[in-house]
Amino acid sequence: MASDLPAVAAFTDSFLPTVNGVTYTVSTWRDRWHARGGEMPIVYPRSTHVPENGEYPVSSLPFPFYDGYRIAVPRAPASVRNVDVVHAHTPFGLGVAAWRLAEKCDVPLVATYHTPTAEYAEYVGPDAVTGFVRDASERWERWFLDRADLVLTPSDRTRDHVRDLGVATRIESLQNGVDTEWFRPTDGDDFRARHDLPDGPLVGYTGRHGYEKRLSDLLAAAEGIDATLVFGGDGPAREELEREAAERDVDARFLGFLDRDELPAFYSVLDAFAFPSPVETEGLVALEANACGTPVAGVNAGALSETIVDGETGYHYEPGDVDGFRTAIRRTLDESDRLSENCLASRDDVSVERAIDDLEEHYRSLW
Repeated sequence: MASDLPAVAAFTDSFLPTVNGVTYTVSTWRDRWHARGGEMPIVYPRSTHVPENGEYPVSSLPFPFYDGYRIAVPRAPASVRNVDVVHAHTPFGLGVAAWRLAEKCDVPLVATYHTPTAEYAEYVGPDAVTGFVRDASERWERWFLDRADLVLTPSDRTRDHVRDLGVATRIESLQNGVDTEWFRPTDGDDFRARHDLPDGPLVGYTGRHGYEKRLSDLLAAAEGIDATLVFGGDGPAREELEREAAERDVDARFLGFLDRDELPAFYSVLDAFAFPSPVETEGLVALEANACGTPVAGVNAGALSETIVDGETGYHYEPGDVDGFRTAIRRTLDESDRLSENCLASRDDVSVERAIDDLEEHYRSLW
């Protein structure tokens, strides 16, 4: 298929089989770019994922402090050379390879700021070194992002955060987008039966069970609410969360990792999605839930401050306010029909097709 779309080389330190917001965005953007006739080869750390056409793994080692993340040799495969734009989805590892390739080929470098890496410093070592790691991460991010011709952020709030880091290059917000053809309301009865979920209201979360997500706040807020909590996903905090749920005598079901095929039914069976994480740069799962007609009760921090439209697609609460979280969940449940209609009305605004339209405009603005 002939196309005048620029050829784009995407570099990421996080890719399949790990499933998270970055891998979802990179793979979805690639698929949509290809559907429009463009080229977007992906360079990623070698793992158990079997590469498909246009995917180029490089040698890597597991990162001991963060499950699912790998440290790659910062190099660009020889097959990835003849491109018009280099797009880095990481400031580390393969982000360095992306910068080198852009310099060598004299083409623009675009960087998407997906993750505030300083917030994950606690995974690297004891408290005594956390501050050092956080400061070092922010200094490196600032240095790297200043070498890009364009920095993209998934939300306005994240754009402001990057500016606060002192990054002087051009910064634009671009929502990563949701595959609204896939994430749409569906009958959740089979999902409920398959996972033996009880009748009555369901409040859920899916994603990484990391300490930075503050999922224990959800367990605390659930006390006194007549609903079953449903957790999809996995992560280092899961065992502790299961123990806490038992101690609090909260009806919580931990389903483990859910295949992508199950997610539309998961979101659709919920009466409310609960999202206490204050470190999101977009909160993609909240948008996926909305696309399935499920409103969100979430913290008024990070990107969730704008991802959730208070009183329209869900309700906010202030960070650390467990009583406020409980109130937000109750209001979301009580007004779920109205909120759900608003969520469905906003599907086009959050679609990945609109994101790709905007992405193309950003690429073309570099010439």
